[in-house]
Amino acid sequence: MKQIHDFLKAHNIKPTRYQKQGKVYFIEVDGSYYAVKKKENMENIYDYLSLRNFPYYPPVLTSEDYEITKKIEDMKYPLEQKIMDLVDVVALLHSKTSFYKEIESDYFKKIYEDIMGNIEYLEEYYSDMITMIEKEVYMSPSSYLLARNISLFFDSLYYAKENIKSWYEEVSSKNKIRYVVLHNNLSLDHFLKNESSYLISWDKSKIDIPIFDLYKLYKRHALDYDFEVLLKEYEKKYPLLDEERKLLFILISIPNKLTIGDEYESCKQFTKEIDLLYKTRKWISSYGKNEK
Repeated sequence: MKQIHDFLKAHNIKPTRYQKQGKVYFIEVDGSYYAVKKKENMENIYDYLSLRNFPYYPPVLTSEDYEITKKIEDMKYPLEQKIMDLVDVVALLHSKTSFYKEIESDYFKKIYEDIMGNIEYLEEYYSDMITMIEKEVYMSPSSYLLARNISLFFDSLYYAKENIKSWYEEVSSKNKIRYVVLHNNLSLDHFLKNESSYLISWDKSKIDIPIFDLYKLYKRHALDYDFEVLLKEYEKKYPLLDEERKLLFILISIPNKLTIGDEYESCKQFTKEIDLLYKTRKWISSYGKNEK
């Protein structure tokens, strides 16, 4: 608290009220409200976004350790429209910051080996889990739920395994890759809109391939919104390359690692994962047909 106080004093900011929410302090100064948080992995990101003519972040006052932004009141409007606006801004972010860069010879090999290793681990993990479940005299509701749908998990892993092989064959001879600035923490909670649009919480931002922003957004909100429509909206402003789209579909096909614990919570997480895998499989299988 003393460090924040010293930071504010150095910038001649005299709060009359403090309120802490998680890692963020909200302060009141002359009737206006500001958010203060410790900087994490934020070096030069705002300068770079400004240089690339991307203005959709809150005005920020920074020091070596902290940043302060004016608190933005989020406009209330339908969430279906809000996530569409978020996707538009992300597409613009990627478009404004896109560049090609030469890569090391083993770049794609490392991606391939990491994903393949995860797939093979999950295949063994779910094989062991279903073997243990089948030994139960009376299956619990969560065990029964998983047993009834285990083929969906293995089908999804099979799809991912076969396609990561063909993806690697396609890209292994390339020596350049398309990079963008990733927000890397996308969710509706990190998008605000009133007179303008704002992406907040940039502390995990980094340079990487564009699909990782889409992947994280999908994992968080896929069951709430139509991502087929959202991806088409995104690609109006920033079309994905074929190998990027293929890698995105591979990643979203890989099931999460689920564990059995509290019965009620286990049933909830299994149901959510099963619904997500069904929705993902339906979207991917219909993608090519809908493009014709």
